[in-house]
This record gives sequence, structure tokens and C-alpha cells, in this order.
Amino acid sequence: MAARHVLALDAGTTSSRTLVFDARGRVVARAQREFTQHFPQPGWVEHDALEILETQRATIGDALRQAKLTPGDIAAVGIANQRETTVLWDRQTGVPIAPAIVWQDRRTAATCDSLRAAGLEPEISARTGLLLDPYFSGTKLAWLLDNVPGARARAEAGDLAFGTIDSWLIHRLSGGREHVTDATNASRTLLFDISHGDWDDGLLGIFRVPRACLPRVIGSCLPAGESVSIEIDGVKLPVAGIAGDQQAALFGQGCHTPGMAKNTYGTGCFALLNIGHAARASRHRLLTTVALRRGSITSYALEGAVFMAGATVQWLRDGLGIIERSADVEPLALSVPDTGDVYLVPAFAGLGAPQWDAAARGTIVGLTRGSTRAHIARAAVESIAFQVADLIDAMQLDSGQGLSELRVDGGAARNDLLMQFQADLLGVPVLRPANTETTAFGAAALAGLGVGLWSSETEVAALWSLEKRFEPRMSRDAAAARRARWQQALAHSRGWARA
Repeated sequence: MAARHVLALDAGTTSSRTLVFDARGRVVARAQREFTQHFPQPGWVEHDALEILETQRATIGDALRQAKLTPGDIAAVGIANQRETTVLWDRQTGVPIAPAIVWQDRRTAATCDSLRAAGLEPEISARTGLLLDPYFSGTKLAWLLDNVPGARARAEAGDLAFGTIDSWLIHRLSGGREHVTDATNASRTLLFDISHGDWDDGLLGIFRVPRACLPRVIGSCLPAGESVSIEIDGVKLPVAGIAGDQQAALFGQGCHTPGMAKNTYGTGCFALLNIGHAARASRHRLLTTVALRRGSITSYALEGAVFMAGATVQWLRDGLGIIERSADVEPLALSVPDTGDVYLVPAFAGLGAPQWDAAARGTIVGLTRGSTRAHIARAAVESIAFQVADLIDAMQLDSGQGLSELRVDGGAARNDLLMQFQADLLGVPVLRPANTETTAFGAAALAGLGVGLWSSETEVAALWSLEKRFEPRMSRDAAAARRARWQQALAHSRGWARA
């Protein structure tokens, strides 16, 4: 009997996970192991890439045992990964020459400032679709080449290999045979021309990165003959699907046609809008990124990030102490009919898209003697929806397309109050799927599509099912009035550091 299961490796920022999906797209097993977060200096965030490898291997074994399957029962492997985290390792030994620099790391902020001052951001943005920010991999890699003794000469000689976590896992799980990345991950490096679909010599020159250390760029969905293979318990398995975590979630949510959008409500928020087969530059400081490469066809997405979503609720718990558990925020917020005209702007780490204002600071406005912790809790929940609404507005202006619905996932998407308020602000339905494992399923779907377990994107999209639909209830005038007050609160937040 032919293998009818797909293994999805979900290589996240704080844990390694492996899920097994059957041919109906159902989760039949899941395993998770956390790994250590390292903070050696303020603004620095590092991982031990070997620990990531070890935990990922362990979860593969755990998931197969839980599913009572062997590697021979697996049709293909899909990988979704934290995207911009940077690993540099010795090609021969497979050992990293330094800790992995995590996407959250800010050590290269001064480098980005210097490149911006030199007037290079417009050229970089035109080719990459990205803004100059330490978030992306290019300056992280350059830092490693400059600060690890001998690294630059070794990289130029071809002795070192750079990769994001997808590249790292494939290299090690293939026994060192493969050094690849897919186009979605490549598009997050600042080194990749998203229109031409390859590493760009001009960008490599700007960031002083030798081509010899870069992985081969392949598709996100790989048919037989194009896939790369890894070994699990001595059995070779095709890696037929690879995508950065947010692009995997976009695919897993069934957003396969232009105009469809998803938002992930996690620690922060990541909203992606499918814009089709042309890389369209943003006029509102969003990112243009590769959504999928399949064969010779590339799809693109507009992306925006909100820094503080679930993290705002964590601040209520850990900073203010007004709730004991994150789950307590919804009942507390529902204990009052509204915020009492209180607005909270959670700019604790500045503001992300579309403002990109690093100087903004967290602000609460509208407090009176009648304000309570419940009003603050409700304002915190609503602040997440206000930020996402600003993002979606920018996306619609950039794309010229009106949004018909928003598909949602992530931990905070379980908050019904937040989802209803989001629908009210946007004026379109918010759809929460039955399967909340959209990132892992996206990787599995790409892999299953590659090996023919599913015949088409239409068949994959049919596996998506609705758990709850939130219809707008607020009048458009009322929503506009609330958003105008939010803009006033934003102005206070953005003006505080300049006062």
C-alpha cells in the first residue's frame, strides 16, 4: 500500500515541533520540544543550532511513535521554519562556527542606519521588497563574517555554508549532501532579487557576502525529481515542501488566489495578502515577499508585522499583574460593555507596519477616576485589532483590492471578543478555521502536493474547514469614529519621545 501520510517539521522560534497529517489533512500525531533562548547582551538573541537539530530529530521520533508509523509510511516531508534566523557552519564537519543569530536580534541596527544614511535603502527595497532592518538575515550574516575570526576568508573559499533554519535542518538531516533553501526563505535575506528569483550580485556587494557560502534556491513545492531527500532511521524521504512559517500559514489557510489574506495572532501579528504573480512594491511601508514558488511560477504577498499582540496580554499579566493567566483577559474585558473611551497603544518596542516608528512608546489615554482594570484589559484586546486594521488598510491601498474576508490563526485568534471586534473594525467577516495548525499544515500541503498525495491547490483548499465566522455588527460610522480616536492615541504614542 502506498504511503499516505505527510510529516511536517515546524521549526519555530522557541520550540521544535513535528506533526503527522493523513491524506484528509487531519493531524494524527504531534510532538514538541522547547529549546533554550540565549540573551548574551541587551538586544542580542541567539540559539544553539545543534540544539535545534537535536530537538527536531527527537520530535520526529516522538511523532512517528505516537502515530504508530514507520518512516516507510511517510510519503513526503514538509518544513516550515522561523525565517530570518541565521546559521553559519563548516561544510565538512556540519558544526556551526558561532551561535545562530535569531530574527529578533537587533545587534546590526547601526549597520542598517549606516546603509540608510548612504542612501542605499531605495535600491535595496526595489530589489528585495524589504526595508533595511536588523530583522533580516543579510546584516546578521555580514556580522558573523566580520566578527568570527577567519570566517570571511573561509566563506570566500567555499568552506562555510550559510542558511536559515530550513537549510540547516536539510543539510544535517541529509548527511551533509544538500545545501538548499526555498524562494520564500531566500526572499527574507536582503540578498535575493524577488523579481529575478536569484541571489543578486549587487546586493551581495552591498552586504559584503560571498556567493560561495549561499545555498541553492529551489521551489517551495517540489515534484518528484526536484525534491531533496533526508534520512530518517536509514530511510530516504523526499522533502517536497519548504516555506517560511508565515508563507506556510498563508498556503495552509487556503489563500491561494489574489485578494485572499490571513493574519496570525501570536506574540505579534503577521498579516499576508496574496497579490498574485507580480512583485508589487508597497507605497505604505509594507513588505513585498515571495509567497510561493512552484515550478516556474512565483506568487507574491504583501506582509505587515505588528510587534505587540499576545505580548500585550502578557504585559497585563506579568507587568501590571491585573490577570493571573492570559486566558483571563477575555472574561475580564467582557465584564464592562466598552473601554470607557480608554485607548492603549502597546508600542513597548516601537511600532511596526505601517508606521515603522522605533521611537514610539506605550501609551494609555482617556483614563478617568471611573476607569478600572477591566477597561484597561478591554483596551488592550482592542489595541490588537486596531493595529491589524491599520495594516489591512495599507494592504488594500497598495493592492488596489478590497478585502472580502480575513482568515485567522494563532493563539489569540481563540479570543472571541478580539475576533468580533476585528470584524467590526474591518467591516468584513473574520473566519477562524477548525484546524488551527495552519503553519504545519501549509508545509504538509506543499509536500503532499509535490508528491501527488493531493492533485491540485483546489483539492488542498477543500481541506480547509470553518470553525467560526464573525460577521461585522458595528455600523461603519461607529467603526470610523472608534478608529479616529485610535489615531489620536497613536499620535500621543508617537509624539511622546519627541516632546
